[in-house]
Amino acid sequence: MQVLVLGGTGTLGRQIAKQALDAGHAVRCMVRSPRKAAFLQEWGCELTRGNLLDCDSLAYALEGQDAVIDAATARPTDSESVYRIDWDGKLNLYNQCRIQGLNRVVFISLLEAERFRSVPLMDIKYCTEQLLQDEGFDFTILRSCAFMQGVIGQFAIPVLENQTVWVSGTSTPIAYMNTQDVARFAVAALSRDQTACGSFPVVGPKAWNTGEVVQLCERLARKEARVIRVPPALMQSMQGLVSFFEPGVNIAERLAFAEVTGGGQRLDAEMAASYDAFGLDPKDTTGLEDYLEEYYSSILKRLRELEADLDKDAKKKLPF
Repeated sequence: MQVLVLGGTGTLGRQIAKQALDAGHAVRCMVRSPRKAAFLQEWGCELTRGNLLDCDSLAYALEGQDAVIDAATARPTDSESVYRIDWDGKLNLYNQCRIQGLNRVVFISLLEAERFRSVPLMDIKYCTEQLLQDEGFDFTILRSCAFMQGVIGQFAIPVLENQTVWVSGTSTPIAYMNTQDVARFAVAALSRDQTACGSFPVVGPKAWNTGEVVQLCERLARKEARVIRVPPALMQSMQGLVSFFEPGVNIAERLAFAEVTGGGQRLDAEMAASYDAFGLDPKDTTGLEDYLEEYYSSILKRLRELEADLDKDAKKKLPF
């Protein structure tokens, strides 16, 4: 198929693009900066410059495509509101899809979005799901929760470098999933009629709370973590403070997400029906323990090699 991947430079989007290529699809990626997306072109993707707020660039990107895999979302560094970037952008995207007669859409949403309508990103995901259903698209909605790659920056690196681990609210069990595994579902949807006009949870094999993740990192890094828990009331006050200032709108919307990750409500789902519909084997899905073990193993090995190289350099400077 001719497949347009949106969000191709992101953590998940690049995995989707790579696996779609490996599956034999012709992949086009619409990107803001082709120079920063050169790696996608090296893999074999066709690049087109544009963004969701530019209808002309969208129309050009959609030309000749059979399907869209929509993994695009606002970046933490974006200064504009997530409603402006994500919601207005989605309206532009799916309006252009209707104009060009493109009906097949795979959309990356979030688990339990309907329960957290007060959180901007969750609200937009929920509304986009409703839009796809109401407008009669041939959609497949993947409801993910959190990626294992995010655990690295939040927990693994701070523990390894003796930095403070900041957590908020009540510990929420989260079924983290590797982006490579989420990408397998997204690409499989293109060839599985069973997934048409359906919404499916796509989450990891086990839900981990904050304490369990920290303990796992401590064991693998062989270090003790320093954990500071931020009360929910403080997060809310910070959100209210930054929302008074226009440049802080995006920050306030990101802080609001603490209601999801620190609310204590389990983010997990039964996956048997999803694996069956997509024709995938649950045994091929990465567990968080295996993922972090591989990460720490490679990092610690590299650190030992660097220390050995430093020792060699130091010995060369000795006068004897």
